[in-house]
Amino acid sequence: MFKLAGAVILIGSAGALGLLVARGYARRPHELRAMHSALNLLETEIVYAAAPLAEALEQVGSRAEKCVSGLFIRAQAELAAGAGTTAQEAWEWALAQYQPDSYLRPEDLAVLEGVGKVLGTSDRQDQARHLRVARERLQAQILKAEDEARRNVRLWRYLGFFAGCAVVLILV
Repeated sequence: MFKLAGAVILIGSAGALGLLVARGYARRPHELRAMHSALNLLETEIVYAAAPLAEALEQVGSRAEKCVSGLFIRAQAELAAGAGTTAQEAWEWALAQYQPDSYLRPEDLAVLEGVGKVLGTSDRQDQARHLRVARERLQAQILKAEDEARRNVRLWRYLGFFAGCAVVLILV
């Protein structure tokens, strides 16, 4: 009775761990696509609406998907708080707060760090050019992430349960 309960718990735990890893692979492309769309919205707000940066960040934060909106809302709040904070500092702070809850990898975050270095430092057309470059780099990351997801999601889903079964068989 106790052996059966232990086996079920072990297989369930290993399976849950495999599902958690698979979820990370599956969520990363979605988050990258959402970030790509949000940067497109930011470019639109800056170039076509000619909105001040804090207002543009607020608009993007309210219209972007939930998984990425927090980054823009935090950056806007930090920028609006005053205290002599530059747009780059506000963006970097918001990115540091966003990162722990994100499925993005360091190479994805490096693209976003580059965005922060140009926000508010030049005219609208130059910022639009930098945002387009960042979106192109994110598009390349999206393709890589989708390829990784195709290869690894199913693998990790099954691997967790099979590893749990293998451990149970070894222990029995």
